[in-house]
Amino acid sequence: MKQTLRDLAEQLGCRLLGDGSVIVTTVSSLQSATTGSLVFVDDAQYLDTALGSPAAAVIAGDFALKTTSKPILISSQPRLTLARAAKLLRDPDRNRAIHPSAIVPASAAIGKNVAIGPGAILGERVEVGDETTIGSGSAIGDTVAIGSHCRIDANVTIYPGTTLGDRVVVQAGAVLGSEGFGYVRDSKTGRYEQSPQIGRLVLEDDVEIGANSTIDRGALDETRIRRGTKIDNLVHIGHNCQIGENVVIAAQTGLSGSVTIEDDVIMGGQVGIGDHARVESGAMIGGQGGILPKKILRGKGIVFWGTPARPVREYLKELAFVSRSAKKER
Repeated sequence: MKQTLRDLAEQLGCRLLGDGSVIVTTVSSLQSATTGSLVFVDDAQYLDTALGSPAAAVIAGDFALKTTSKPILISSQPRLTLARAAKLLRDPDRNRAIHPSAIVPASAAIGKNVAIGPGAILGERVEVGDETTIGSGSAIGDTVAIGSHCRIDANVTIYPGTTLGDRVVVQAGAVLGSEGFGYVRDSKTGRYEQSPQIGRLVLEDDVEIGANSTIDRGALDETRIRRGTKIDNLVHIGHNCQIGENVVIAAQTGLSGSVTIEDDVIMGGQVGIGDHARVESGAMIGGQGGILPKKILRGKGIVFWGTPARPVREYLKELAFVSRSAKKER
């Protein structure tokens, strides 16, 4: 969608240097920039490269204030501004309709300008907010509540009773609200019987779930993913987990049941966390880090690594010691 730099600057809260009538149509990298592109640099050493590219304009920090060879949008956070510009330049979805092959019962409450794709199935008493899109082949269970401006991609399964807030994104193949992995062993027969898995799952506003991720509902109470959390592809979150606000979880991470992750935690790929463990606010866990059951990890701004996870400096010292010891034995 075409926008003038003047309009973009106003919407993004940026200072505009140069010709505000210049039209931009997309965002791109420096390598793939075209004459309609908006690019960004967050380091002065790349400014000349950006100015020499075919791009129509550049988003940059205060280091570009004296630049005159190309229009500039001055921002204190160039990368974030580019992300916001991309949303403003995205073509609107004009296909806002319910496909004839979708199954939508009369008991469903469908908001304004909702799109439901081919073969999607909605259960009884489902609620869908305004401007939400449900992709083809998705199955939405009874009494599910989906907020406004959500995007549910193709072949998503949402189990009954699940609640999604506003602006939630769920990518293809994700499963929300499935039964948790909880079993009780009969000491007489050795057989396992499933514990009740009758709680619910709640995703708050602005949560994003990656493709083929799975999140279990609570056993007796609820699993909750709080506002602004971003979850990558192929992540599993077990029953009764409590995930705080603005948490980032990378691919192939697995959380056992009843894990608590506080606000602003960052996890790398393939992290594993045992049941009833707690990660306190602001901690960072490196890829393949492991936290044992019932352990508490605390340290805002501290990077933890290894299994069991410990501060990265301690972990690297241990690796160095092992390396020196191995050399001595040769």
